[in-house]
Amino acid sequence: MQNAELREARDEVETQLGRYTDLYDFAPVGYYSIDEQSRILEVNLTGATLLGFERSRLVNRRLLAFVTPKSLTIFQTFLKKVFAGPEKQVCVVSLLNEQGGTFWADLQATSASSTTGAKKWCRVVVSDLTTLKQAEEALQHMESLATANRELKLEIVHREMAEAALKKGEAEARRMQEQLRHLSHQLLLTQEDERKRISRELHDEIVQTLVGINVHLASLTVKDSVDLEELRTKIAQTQRLVEKSVEIVHRFARELRPTVLDDLGLIPALQSFIKEFTKRTKIHVQFAASTEVEELDSTQRTVLYRVAQSALANVDKHAYARNVTVSIRKTESVICLEIHDDGKSFRVERVLMATRHKRLGLLGSRERVEMVGGKFSIESASKKGTTIRAEIPIKGTEASETPKPSRKTGGRGPK
Repeated sequence: MQNAELREARDEVETQLGRYTDLYDFAPVGYYSIDEQSRILEVNLTGATLLGFERSRLVNRRLLAFVTPKSLTIFQTFLKKVFAGPEKQVCVVSLLNEQGGTFWADLQATSASSTTGAKKWCRVVVSDLTTLKQAEEALQHMESLATANRELKLEIVHREMAEAALKKGEAEARRMQEQLRHLSHQLLLTQEDERKRISRELHDEIVQTLVGINVHLASLTVKDSVDLEELRTKIAQTQRLVEKSVEIVHRFARELRPTVLDDLGLIPALQSFIKEFTKRTKIHVQFAASTEVEELDSTQRTVLYRVAQSALANVDKHAYARNVTVSIRKTESVICLEIHDDGKSFRVERVLMATRHKRLGLLGSRERVEMVGGKFSIESASKKGTTIRAEIPIKGTEASETPKPSRKTGGRGPK
């Protein structure tokens, strides 16, 4: 009976041993028992398969020999920590197999001792991370591709925006060229029209007046007897004709370029022009000016004079306004000319962009102002009238200067 019990116990032990051996050898991870020098004391079949060696050839070999150079420091630090305390240690290293290939492995280890306690060793569980690493690399590759795709899309958007901006710039350049051609063409036409007008007025007014003078002078020479009273009358008539001729010549000179602009400055020139404009058109003009305007050079003053002249001419021809305000003031480091009327409004862009109007008008004023580095703007709204503004910088003027008192005139023109 004892022998039978012993046989049963032996069979049970062998069965359990086979079961645990099967679990140990065919576990999905590698089991290694190593000492402090990383010498392999025991290894299961899975561990041997990971390294590509027979189990018998791995025993007494150092696991350190299968660690790639780039992971040596990590492995050695890991091994020191394992034998330094009872805590579980984890690391990821790259291992070599028999064929010279490498694979990433996850190492988890805890220290252990022999039954006698004389020799230290540890249990190391090794998991193959190759599939996980490949998945991570694939994911990183996909993320890189996604990032590259986003950057490519962004680059495409930037290029499309740049292309659109280039096309817009080309269109603007073509428009400016067309406007420049139109401006040059209209300038020639305006010059020719002005020559015709001057020629016609010279013929119709000055020539006729000079002919009248000549007739009066001739009538004085054909009579034998001289009547003193008649002579005085003829001389007086001739003097009036001479005065009329002088006045016509002066008017032509003022229209071409007023001498007062060069001799006295912009403010007197505008006062004179506005006075004549008010007398001729019966439009009420309020004029206010700051003396700082005379700090502008001759070219800049001429530009402002021509802008005001053109603006008032447009008011007379198109605006049907009753009241006009003309002001020149200093704002920081610029001189600002502003002409406001209460007449009918118009579409500013259509007028500035038009290429078929017969006069230079607003387009010419804008070109004049921009030519001296200034800014030109127009605001026109229904029931609010139109405001034309020209700003010209003062050379070498600080914005902090205190404005000087303004001159103001009212009524139907300056006094």
